[in-house]
Amino acid sequence: MPVIERPLPPYMQVIAHIRAQIESGELRPGDMISSDRELAKEWGISRVTAQKVLTALKAEGLAESVQGVGTRVREATTKVHHTGRDRAAAVRRSGRIYTPGEYARIVSAELVPAPDEVAAALNIEQGAPAIKRVRVTYNKDDQAVSASTSWYDGEFAEAAPRLLEAERIPEGSWAYLENRTGRRAVYGSDSLDTRLATEEDATLLGLTLPAALKESITTLKDGENVVVEYGISISQSGRRSVYEYEIDG
Repeated sequence: MPVIERPLPPYMQVIAHIRAQIESGELRPGDMISSDRELAKEWGISRVTAQKVLTALKAEGLAESVQGVGTRVREATTKVHHTGRDRAAAVRRSGRIYTPGEYARIVSAELVPAPDEVAAALNIEQGAPAIKRVRVTYNKDDQAVSASTSWYDGEFAEAAPRLLEAERIPEGSWAYLENRTGRRAVYGSDSLDTRLATEEDATLLGLTLPAALKESITTLKDGENVVVEYGISISQSGRRSVYEYEIDG
């Protein structure tokens, strides 16, 4: 039986649109969001529905009220996505993996022998060359809140040399790798767990040991089931990711 896509209710369409603007950076922390009157006119909805939109954005932590001014984009430390696919789409659109109000630095990018776990994930021989990029994300107070290590098959080094530069790639590593090699990520899987921080983790995030971390392992594959990227992300306690979804039935 074919799957019938049901259109989202009008207020959810507006929420999704504004959320995407915030995630892509089109709307930045401090930017004003249209008022309920403006939203009603722009989208052809009632002011009651428009107010429902603004209330929902505030509940998600994406917006806040400013007395006498209106509603603005909030500086948040919580990531909000509908699904993992939604998160991936936002990254592909913007080239950014961090939350509005944060910034990231590539602290290292090098070609190294692949550790056993990485070799298995990339389907290459143990010790074979692999590209390792380490990124640290900071909040508005310049405090490290998360770190991620992205691994790529070393064979990509020649075609995509910027992966070995310790600088941010404006279009994002996914888009860059796709443009240079034709390898487009079409499938992703995320595995989340908690663990104690290692000394290396503590150095990256400025932690005092012992400390607990949330760890997320992401595997991206192209249409031929080739692993495009294998990533390990860690974040300290207090940095939450929220996934929202509808349940039919």
